Amino acid sequence: MKKASFILSILAVLVAACALVFTLVGKKGCHKPAPVDGEEITAVAGDIVYIQLDSLILNYDMYSDLSSELESKKQSIEDDINRRGRKLESDMKAFENQINKGLLTRSAAEKQQQSLLQRQQDLQNIAQQKQGEILEENDVMMNRVMDAVKTYLEEYNETHNFAAILTTSGTTNTVMIGNPALDITKEILEGLNAEYVKTRNVSTKDE
Repeated sequence: MKKASFILSILAVLVAACALVFTLVGKKGCHKPAPVDGEEITAVAGDIVYIQLDSLILNYDMYSDLSSELESKKQSIEDDINRRGRKLESDMKAFENQINKGLLTRSAAEKQQQSLLQRQQDLQNIAQQKQGEILEENDVMMNRVMDAVKTYLEEYNETHNFAAILTTSGTTNTVMIGNPALDITKEILEGLNAEYVKTRNVSTKDE
């Protein structure tokens, strides 16, 4: 019953979304004329257009640069954690070897064991802290990218006057089926990258 209710709720949302689209564009706006041979139809003012968000982000130069920087930082942290881990493992084996050979007094063995256990706990804490920092930086990175996209789209639509700009991706299908003429992903990507090149060149000169 719960599964059936869930499916019905999804259908209700889809029906509501379709109704909204029909309300925005009217019956005539729902059908783009089929192109005749050699004719290319493009979106015009008042249309509801869409962008393929996954493709846009993956090919956006800002995202590429920022994700490369973050990946480099992540790799550096992993290398440091692994180096400390190997050293700790080596010291633990040496301690175990000393115990087996009876080379330590009980008091010395207890102190060394406590020291090793503390190092192990500290390493785990550092690993968790660094992981949290990387996740936070990743969120900030995506916020920067999405803010740049949103800002550009707002400026872009001031001259194009589309009724709405929707997004579709591998996980969020706001547009399940769309006329290719209404897909403005390529045009938006070219504009975004052109804008980013300008800001990146300015930053390089300032350095």
